[in-house]
Amino acid sequence: MKKFKLFIVAFGFLISAQAQDSSFLTATALKKDTIAPLPATTFSGSLDLYYRYNFANPRSSFNNYTSFTNSQNSFELGMVTMRADHSWSKAGVTVELGFGRRGQEFSYNEAYQGGVVGAPPTSYFSLANIVQAFLYYNITDKIRLTAGKWGTHIGYEVVDAALNRNYSMSYLFSYGPFYNMGLKADVSLGGKTAFMVGISNPTDNSTTTSSQKMVIAQFSTATRNSNWKFYLNFQGGRMNDSTKLDQMDLVLTGTVSPRFSVGFNATDQWRKSATSTNWGGAAIYLNWDPVSLFGLTIRSEYFGDADKVVSPGSFMEYTLTGQFHLGKLTIMPELRFDNSNESTFLKHDDSPTKNTFTGLLAATYVF
Repeated sequence: MKKFKLFIVAFGFLISAQAQDSSFLTATALKKDTIAPLPATTFSGSLDLYYRYNFANPRSSFNNYTSFTNSQNSFELGMVTMRADHSWSKAGVTVELGFGRRGQEFSYNEAYQGGVVGAPPTSYFSLANIVQAFLYYNITDKIRLTAGKWGTHIGYEVVDAALNRNYSMSYLFSYGPFYNMGLKADVSLGGKTAFMVGISNPTDNSTTTSSQKMVIAQFSTATRNSNWKFYLNFQGGRMNDSTKLDQMDLVLTGTVSPRFSVGFNATDQWRKSATSTNWGGAAIYLNWDPVSLFGLTIRSEYFGDADKVVSPGSFMEYTLTGQFHLGKLTIMPELRFDNSNESTFLKHDDSPTKNTFTGLLAATYVF
């Protein structure tokens, strides 16, 4: 009888232990099921290409003083981009790689010795393939810190051709800045209003031996329905030991109706060394989208550089661009007229002239 009782007690203990173990495993499994899965990395990319023909067809010039379309009577690849985005909890990362002349000229200081397009490559040429690469951390739901390389906040146009309504670039974009490398804080002030402040390397430098830095800032706001948006941008500091730079920039975008929208950009840059110089200008973009498959944009721009700080002179340009949307593919026929205050363009016989006319056909694909 005693042995039988001991057997009953031992058997009950074993059953209890198994039940507890089963309960623990079940609870653990349920706990695992409630943990959020690791977010997937998002991949995207684009390709742009174009054909450009300047109707003067001079022998020794392309009649081109803006970025990324320095060719004549040639089919050209612009840039292939591959982008990856990932976030987890409060942190995230974006990496965008760009291959092609557009990407190289965007990162000209890393691609070419002395930052001169067409010069021999630098010893850190691989940096030129990085269009953007930055980390961010959300301290709160209203404050984000970002560190790395990103497209500049200054200006209306961007390097990715698929995000612009004109294919050829404005003078305001072409004479910079293109990007910043540094640290910034974005702060929401509630509603549609925010500001950004940061510090970066001198303009368009992913790497530098200079101890000089630039202060960057932006104030942005919008109407309640976001139909109108306003951005006031700034960069200031020393480009090098001898030159100080300050730039103010204004961007305004507006939706007038479902078929018509506008964009406006004005900028002024001052440089002070032994003498004081400046350049600036303004551009307006009128966008008409009568149907979902077709859009039309006209850009009118004035670029003033009487001091010849960054260009051969001052320019007026008018660019008319169509957009035929075929799913992810967009076909962009374009006509452009450039006029200079000096004879900076060339005729067919290479004699100087103040204006020139160009046709262009481009295509972009996003995926």
